Amino acid sequence: MSSEIPVNPDARALIFDIDGTLADTMGLHYEAWQAIIRDHGAECDRGWFSTLGGMPSVEIITAVNSHLGISMDTESTLLRKEEEYIRLLQRVRPIEPVTEIVRQYHGILPLAAGTGGRRHIALKTLAAIGLDDCFDALVTAEDVEKHKPFPDTFLMCAQLMGVAPELCQVFEDSELGLEAARRAGMAATDIRTCI
Repeated sequence: MSSEIPVNPDARALIFDIDGTLADTMGLHYEAWQAIIRDHGAECDRGWFSTLGGMPSVEIITAVNSHLGISMDTESTLLRKEEEYIRLLQRVRPIEPVTEIVRQYHGILPLAAGTGGRRHIALKTLAAIGLDDCFDALVTAEDVEKHKPFPDTFLMCAQLMGVAPELCQVFEDSELGLEAARRAGMAATDIRTCI
């Protein structure tokens, strides 16, 4: 199948993170956050910000407020960040070696997407890269109480697909997501080492 990213021959279901794994969105998310952070008279280092990959936006707001000593309001910041991201979404590109796996295994193995993003944003991102009809399950920040690095997102994906966790392979690009996959007892593939 894919020559660049190995798919475990024992896997009976595949689970994909969205941002930074299926879709090259991390720069767009950073740009959207920066627009808001600048309004609070601050700048956020991209290196530090990248450590937040996989975190839901509500937790990112808390982390950024603490790190930069600013006071972004949760609800208004969340709405504004989503507006900024949607405005930039026409620039999103698929991460081809990973989306190729989705296309190759669609209809062959159960597929799920598990993200720290909110459902309506995840659906817009999947639609922007042409994968909105490829997944048997989608688990988002609204669906679980404990987010990555806790295993709940991926465990719910497995449950919705009806596949035992140890038979699932997860494709991820963040340390939090890889840790969540390992805690779920799933094979964890760091796409950053493959592309």
